[in-house]
Amino acid sequence: MSVGPEGVELTEQHGVGVQDALQRLWTPHRMAYIQGENKPDGDDSDGCPFCRLLDSGRPDAETLIVARDELVFAILNLYPYNPGHLMVLPYRHVADYTELTPAETVAVAEYTQRAMRVIRRVSAPHGFNIGLNQGPVAGAGIAAHLHQHVVPRWGGDSNFMPVIGHTKVLPQLLGETHQLLADAWTEVD
Repeated sequence: MSVGPEGVELTEQHGVGVQDALQRLWTPHRMAYIQGENKPDGDDSDGCPFCRLLDSGRPDAETLIVARDELVFAILNLYPYNPGHLMVLPYRHVADYTELTPAETVAVAEYTQRAMRVIRRVSAPHGFNIGLNQGPVAGAGIAAHLHQHVVPRWGGDSNFMPVIGHTKVLPQLLGETHQLLADAWTEVD
């Protein structure tokens, strides 16, 4: 055991450099996101992961689709910022908000409101981030298929882990979150 200058025990790191007092929380599943796994190759619906999920014929619990309506659906984010982070999307493969029909615009708005009510019922967040990232330069990871993020927020949820450690600690598996939200979706207007 080695002790650092501030009396903190240093952790041995075989072959990776100088010992330090930092603990590490490994999140290898995030590498898929960093490397662009599941991101479309182009702007067409054939390469779109959302369209592929819709066409897969797999059950909603496997695809993480929480709810469906006539024009839109809600799906959990595979790489969530917080538990319950979901997205509202039109079925139609469009990239830009201005390309939505008036009916789709209303449907996205109403489903977003319903998503907020459902998340409030399930996990009582203190607030929300709601938003559309239009284009890669604006942060859209999948820019070709419009999707509105609904991110529940709690006081203190942006602590040192994501800010300094670039790691998000999620207390619940996606399947468990999906089940809670899907069950509550039918109970909330």
